[in-house]
Amino acid sequence: MTTDEKDTAANLDRLNNNIARMEELSQRLVRAMASKRAIDPNLQAPDRDVFVKAMTAYMSEMMNNPAKIIEHQVSYWGKMLKHYVEAQHLLTTGKMGVPSDPTPKDPRFQNPLWDSHPYFNFLKQNYLLTSEAISQAINGLEGLDGVDRKKIEYFTQQIINMMSPTNFLGTNPEALERAVTTEGESLVKGLENLVRDIEANNGEVLVSLADSGAFSVGENIATSEGAVVYRNRMFELIQYAPTTEQVHKTPLVLFPPWINKFYILDLKPKNSLVKWIVDQGYTLFVVSWINPDRSYADVGLDDYVEEGYLTAIEQVKAITGEPKVNAIGYCIAGTTLSLTLALMEKRKDKSVNAATFFTTLTDFADPGEIGVFLGDDFVDAIEREVTKQGILDKFFMTKTFSFLRSNDLVYGPAIKSYMLGDTPPAFDLLYWNGDGTNLPGKMAVQYLRHLCQHNEFSGGPGFTICGETVQPSDIKLPVCSIACETDHIAIAKGCYSGFQKFGSRSKTFILSQSGHIAGIVNPPSKRKYGHYTNSDLKLDFEEWKAQAEFTEGTWWFRWEEWLRKKSGAKVPARPVGNVSHPSLAPAPGTYVVRKPEAA
Repeated sequence: MTTDEKDTAANLDRLNNNIARMEELSQRLVRAMASKRAIDPNLQAPDRDVFVKAMTAYMSEMMNNPAKIIEHQVSYWGKMLKHYVEAQHLLTTGKMGVPSDPTPKDPRFQNPLWDSHPYFNFLKQNYLLTSEAISQAINGLEGLDGVDRKKIEYFTQQIINMMSPTNFLGTNPEALERAVTTEGESLVKGLENLVRDIEANNGEVLVSLADSGAFSVGENIATSEGAVVYRNRMFELIQYAPTTEQVHKTPLVLFPPWINKFYILDLKPKNSLVKWIVDQGYTLFVVSWINPDRSYADVGLDDYVEEGYLTAIEQVKAITGEPKVNAIGYCIAGTTLSLTLALMEKRKDKSVNAATFFTTLTDFADPGEIGVFLGDDFVDAIEREVTKQGILDKFFMTKTFSFLRSNDLVYGPAIKSYMLGDTPPAFDLLYWNGDGTNLPGKMAVQYLRHLCQHNEFSGGPGFTICGETVQPSDIKLPVCSIACETDHIAIAKGCYSGFQKFGSRSKTFILSQSGHIAGIVNPPSKRKYGHYTNSDLKLDFEEWKAQAEFTEGTWWFRWEEWLRKKSGAKVPARPVGNVSHPSLAPAPGTYVVRKPEAA
């Protein structure tokens, strides 16, 4: 047998083995899909009425302004016909070339074949030209209110993103090349990745964004030194060990969101806000929330405030011997911190000296992109889901937020994992992103229905918490808010408008570049994102930003300068805990790695 014959036989054996493995994996896939439980369709699909409204608006436009519709259609078909004729002409010459390509650059089409191969270039241009035409048609619809328009635009864009030729094996040149050069091995590995993800998510497809085996909480992420010094059913309180000989007198307690784990602020020493704060000479406490199971079904916002915020503040005072603390709230924890501070003002409790809010919405009049999920159809479905299960499984929140950036967090990772057979990257931020938490049923509905949908705290008669009706104007202490310019979860404009309504005389607003995470986790070493400042908070947001001063680099130093003035003189560094608060576990504690049973 010649060398070529041996190579051919080896390749054939390899191909046959891969086909056999795919058969076995297909059987596992069927079993995994069979385990999928029934889910309310409104949790996975938009309100059907919104499409009826879109069609009605389009028909009305056609009747009342036919010239506009015809002009749009003629423009679209003109571009498509020009492209087809040019492609046909090149084919008749016998050349393997592509016609002129006026379509914009798109990161999804980076493989050179999209620009050089007639077939793939034809697909790309058709897709991008059609996508542009659909978007223009939707944007041009009249007779839709703001909420319906945002829904239609959002879900239309989701369909456009889903139909990209990059998302299908037969029209993805990179995936086809990989399959051929590996004798089908890439497709086998991709199927293995798909089966693994479906098995891990009870029959649902949720693509892994990071290599789950690359990180271990407390070992190579969340490694700042400290200890759990208090624990109840709602949270563990972590006190971090001092790194300076002296610290500011007033301690600092940080409340992270309970939708995710706190260690986004302590991923690695070089980008850890926790470590940086401690290094500046502050006694820092961080709340690590419980990851709830079904037994937490009746836990509401009152419980988070009484057993969470107020208890944590009292424990910090008891440990440090100080009469007051400074507080930070991040995202939903910032929203709830604002409720807590308003409640404390009603109760004449002066335990908090000053407060900081990271990417915090308190006014939901314009919730931004997330507003498409705040209709009655979606919230009603969540209420039915949590009534049955007791909790809102982390799967739903993870999937919802992922589709806000579907190309980056759904389709792009799925292509790499399932079509190219790549192992998910060892990326700490994406690992954290996939390490979500469940939400107590009662709390989830309260938050969505009364704070988000009805906007009771900022736009209504007030929000009732722990027996008191509170509003933003009840907050009187010095406050600082950091919003992020491209935040798609807590939009900067909404953060600003809610902050304007606080009753504090001393208010500082900082706008960081970038988004919900990168804008906050923006260490000095990165030298990447700058920030805006403007002391005139009477302006509307656009005017405030237009007149703001821009500073290169992180906002951390500017905020620390503000915090320093609210934190008192220096005192000898405090030990972790005290006699009545011994170490219960080393940081990052036990709640952060708790894995309750899924709903």
